[in-house]
Amino acid sequence: MVPEAENSAPAGLSELETRILEVERSWWRIAKTRDQAIREHVGITPTRYYLLLSQMLDSPRVWRADPALIGRLRELRDQRLAERS
Repeated sequence: MVPEAENSAPAGLSELETRILEVERSWWRIAKTRDQAIREHVGITPTRYYLLLSQMLDSPRVWRADPALIGRLRELRDQRLAERS
């Protein structure tokens, strides 16, 4: 079995989804601010990014690609929603 190249997309994820997960894993290594990392690494507006990320968090396909990261992001989302209620 050949290990996956570091820059290749995990099975089933688009290049855009892969870049979004990369930003979520380590945006502070990519740029000074998260918004700057989003613009430079993903190439979309932060508003569009967060809409896509929200959809990705509910996708079983994306969860299978990185269950630890998606689980952590779901918990953060749920905490923020609970605080607003």
